[in-house]
Amino acid sequence: MATSIFHRMTGVGNSIGVALLVWWLVATANGPHTHGQFTNFVSSPLGRLVLFGFTVSLCFHLLNGLRHLFWDSGRGYELGTARLWSWVSILGSVVVAIGIWVAGYSMMGAF
Repeated sequence: MATSIFHRMTGVGNSIGVALLVWWLVATANGPHTHGQFTNFVSSPLGRLVLFGFTVSLCFHLLNGLRHLFWDSGRGYELGTARLWSWVSILGSVVVAIGIWVAGYSMMGAF
């Protein structure tokens, strides 16, 4: 049940992230002033929270897709196994997203 709810929540997160991506593309095409407005938003704490949420959402859909690939092979249907991998996909998406952000900040020289 938790995986189903998280899947729906991250689906909404993906929609918001794609809207943010479209905003970036339009802002880039419109010139420096509009791009500066976009950059100001994504540099703000709210903007970074939205970007982090989008990262978690993408990671969850990747990990949940891998879980479904195992199901397609006929494995992992046992209740305990299904429950374990559901939580792995939820918590793993947060861990992977944190790793992506740490790697990104370290490549920018923030650490």
